[in-house]
Amino acid sequence: MGAVIGELLPLAVGVAISPLPIIAVNSTLLSRNAAKTSTGLLTGWVAGIVGVVVVVALLVGQAPDTSAGEPSTVSSVLKLVFGLLMLVLAAQQWRERPKPGQTAVMPKWMSSIDSFGFGKALGLGLAVSAANPANLVLLLSAGTTIGAAHLSSGGDVMVVVVFTLIAASTVTLPVIGCLAARDRMAQPLESLRGWLGQNSATLMAVLLLVIGVVLLGEGIGELSS
Repeated sequence: MGAVIGELLPLAVGVAISPLPIIAVNSTLLSRNAAKTSTGLLTGWVAGIVGVVVVVALLVGQAPDTSAGEPSTVSSVLKLVFGLLMLVLAAQQWRERPKPGQTAVMPKWMSSIDSFGFGKALGLGLAVSAANPANLVLLLSAGTTIGAAHLSSGGDVMVVVVFTLIAASTVTLPVIGCLAARDRMAQPLESLRGWLGQNSATLMAVLLLVIGVVLLGEGIGELSS
């Protein structure tokens, strides 16, 4: 199980430092209905992470081992596919990054977030976790890694919990901290939101490139062994 958690760590960190959910949670925490919108976003974010990872892990787990202790061919091929997808997304993010002197265009939903209640914020949390292409590929890769390990039911639950705690930490911790001391957190959150909005494409490009190369290497290594 320790080896599986080790493989999941870069994917979990990738999800955690994805700029879009951090921008989203900062926006909800600065809104008029901060308590409702931030908890709604957090609920949707965690539900999206767990839902995608568990479904993929169950599907991949149905594939038999190629041999004792070895990953299945299906999981190895999927790693190759997800690695290539990450490289494509990395190139897209790099092309879309703001040029020097340009201001990044922020998502349209940010201008209307003050009108969000718990339900809309929950939907936003689901969207930035399961419907965002970059996050989705990371979650699909995590589910593939867990399913291919063929752990016990208890082991599967444990690694999903560990992955979710790490992946959701950058949304969970600001919600807890800001609800406890909103006045002191407002200025740092506003500054962070602006910086991430300007640099999110570059950050995601580098992140996806690194993890994509790692997955390609793992997939090629497993298929050639």
